[in-house]
Amino acid sequence: MIDKPYSEACVRNQQPILAVIQPFLTHKTHVLEIGSGTGQHAVYFSQQLPHLTWQTSDQKQYHSGIRAWLSEAKQSNLLDPLELDVTQQAHWPNKTYDAVYSANTAHIMPWRAVEQFIPGVGKLLEKDGVFLLYGPFKYNGEFTSQSNQRFDVSLKAQKSSMGIRDFEAILQLANQAGLALIKDYSMPANNQLLVFKAS
Repeated sequence: MIDKPYSEACVRNQQPILAVIQPFLTHKTHVLEIGSGTGQHAVYFSQQLPHLTWQTSDQKQYHSGIRAWLSEAKQSNLLDPLELDVTQQAHWPNKTYDAVYSANTAHIMPWRAVEQFIPGVGKLLEKDGVFLLYGPFKYNGEFTSQSNQRFDVSLKAQKSSMGIRDFEAILQLANQAGLALIKDYSMPANNQLLVFKAS
């Protein structure tokens, strides 16, 4: 039996995130989560939003942990993870979705991956579909808090390609991918939740 991976941050942020994303997902049917990580968000959100089919995805090495959560949850609207490396074109699903959700991914990926991630989302989303992106960002080159600045230093110490991204650079990529920002929510622990809509 595989031990379930566990993230305390997932537990802390899942309710505040749900409060923001729920209105945007009320009339949606199929969500692709990019970077499902431990699988905790997928389980929680699929339970709270039973009208949605929630498709998990991540790189292969995370699948056993995600499946451990999914097998315990036994949610009929929660699907086994797809293998998805955003830098590999062959990994992207050959279908469309009316919503894409991703949490705490942009600062973990190398920037070259972010440059493929957001255009990839643009291709997957149906017209009027929503892209929900959660995490910390810089604005006008400035961190929103000292704790985020310290977090950025710790990320770069782990791997130089990681780091908190500039909101303006994310916005430019999104606009080029046909995604318009409709809301930028300030979240607990100095995070943001960006809501984009596909044209």
